[in-house]
Amino acid sequence: EVRLVESGGGLVQAGGSLRLSCTVSGGSFDDYDIGWFRQAPGKEREGVSCISSRSTSTHYGGSARGRFTISRNSAKSTVYLQLNSLNPEDTAVYYCAADRFLMSHCYSGAYTLIDYWGKGIPVTVSS
Repeated sequence: EVRLVESGGGLVQAGGSLRLSCTVSGGSFDDYDIGWFRQAPGKEREGVSCISSRSTSTHYGGSARGRFTISRNSAKSTVYLQLNSLNPEDTAVYYCAADRFLMSHCYSGAYTLIDYWGKGIPVTVSS
């Protein structure tokens, strides 16, 4: 069973930065596309950014484009999400997820088809 554990969240002031990490175990890391998603209170889950299994393609949601950067390190079985220029609207629980076909689900918005999810980590941006 693939297991994902998020870390790096917390409280930051508006304009600040955070780097989220997602460490994957229990499967072959290089076989999976990985994505970051977030859910704010009272809102639907939103796709933030996704990266393909060999880092050949990435996708960013509208709110993330130009401010966030996704990357992955096979040696550490870890995917990173660098969050810059944060604002209070970025406050949410951030989840990482893995699936062999996650890039397709990321583009289509069919997040319920994604096989594996982490438990999530809160990010709070104060004004």
